[in-house]
Amino acid sequence: MSKLSEALEGKKFVVTSEIGPPKGTNIEKCLEDAELLRDKVSAINVTDIQSAVMRIGSLAICHLLAEKGLEPVFQMVCRDRNRLALQSDLLSAWVLGIKNVLCLTGDYTSLGDHPETKPVFDLDSVQLLKTVATLNQGHDIAGHELDGTPNFFAGAVVTPGCDPLEPQIIKMKKKIDAGAKFFQTQSVFEPKKFESFMNDVEKFQVPVMAGIVVLKSAGMAKFMNENVAGVFVPEEIVKEMAETKKEDRRKKAVEIAARIIREIKPICQGAHIMPLGWDALVPEIINQAELS
Repeated sequence: MSKLSEALEGKKFVVTSEIGPPKGTNIEKCLEDAELLRDKVSAINVTDIQSAVMRIGSLAICHLLAEKGLEPVFQMVCRDRNRLALQSDLLSAWVLGIKNVLCLTGDYTSLGDHPETKPVFDLDSVQLLKTVATLNQGHDIAGHELDGTPNFFAGAVVTPGCDPLEPQIIKMKKKIDAGAKFFQTQSVFEPKKFESFMNDVEKFQVPVMAGIVVLKSAGMAKFMNENVAGVFVPEEIVKEMAETKKEDRRKKAVEIAARIIREIKPICQGAHIMPLGWDALVPEIINQAELS
């Protein structure tokens, strides 16, 4: 049984974070960032060629974390693998000690640093969740019996800020039916709107962890408002960051993230902190959010 599964079943407020593999073979900084999170979080997501920018794969870094006694979450996108490779990598992950998987469709390749890349999308996130569930039951998705069976704890992503929200809730239900046992959300900056979402999905009885992005600047906030569907940074937060001196932005980023966590803590089952390179701030966010 995964430690993340045990933590969520224990009904306590669970904290996870994430790291991004490097674009190259120097992994020391990546592993140091993960080590900062030891005993601070229940699990560490490892992004899978995030934003379609070529880098070391999630599988390798997850294995290294597992070897060090950390609890990795293998983020797996459908963009780069067909169903053969997806199943093969899942089985590989299990034998390498990885017990958690987050199933994602993936950003389109035109957004990345190899825009001419041909995307695969043989499966989508719902079908990938079904694939994980099928492997867990001892068969591949062609119906062939496995010689040894994994037991993944599978999760998915939901966007609570979408307008209209109903299509997201319908897709969330599809993901639950496909085998999702927990959810990590896209960025939450509006606790009241998030509370309304949680009221709508409470009936599903599946743990939801609010996504907390570490906001680096007012420019980043404006970019998210203009380009990230379902994410809105309120004007008061944009102004708060805009009025902060450059040398004080890290401190302000911690303050904002911790404040949002304190506000959403009573209404969901956990927080997933996305530092986007400011990994060293995560322990302080946890402290200020009174989670340690």
